[in-house]
Amino acid sequence: MRSGTGAEAELFFEDLTPGRTFDLGVTTVDEAEMVAFARRFDPQWYHVDAATAAGSHHGRLIASGFFTVSLFMRAYVDHLLSRAAADASPGLEELRWLTPVHAGDRLAVRLDVLGSKPSTARPGLGTVTLGATMTRVDAYGRPEREVLRTRFRGWFVMRAGPA
Repeated sequence: MRSGTGAEAELFFEDLTPGRTFDLGVTTVDEAEMVAFARRFDPQWYHVDAATAAGSHHGRLIASGFFTVSLFMRAYVDHLLSRAAADASPGLEELRWLTPVHAGDRLAVRLDVLGSKPSTARPGLGTVTLGATMTRVDAYGRPEREVLRTRFRGWFVMRAGPA
């Protein structure tokens, strides 16, 4: 069985038990990537115009929320889906941007398994409800402020396969 990135899977539905937590690492926000993303997908002034943003209540450029959730997705793929027998996702239940993200911010990513049950729509798969947070951390890794929270579901292959 292959993982989401094609490697041999080592995590299956049965391994994703409620209460289990995954540390998805720390990512640093790169300004060039942040602005390039905004120019292409979310070209609002507070994401792309440094001079205007500096003179506003923001004080400097802020990342698009969709760029921030893309950073989460990369961490999720790198640290969990690359190891898991994952299928698709049946949906997003919550996505909240809690405070602005800036270039240079260090964001710690955590994933919690909130619930799991065999899928009623897809035999051989289980539906896992996951909650994730991104927290700005200081240079020593101490949490400063939560910047993103999301809750979603994913389908994962059961070790035994279809019944």
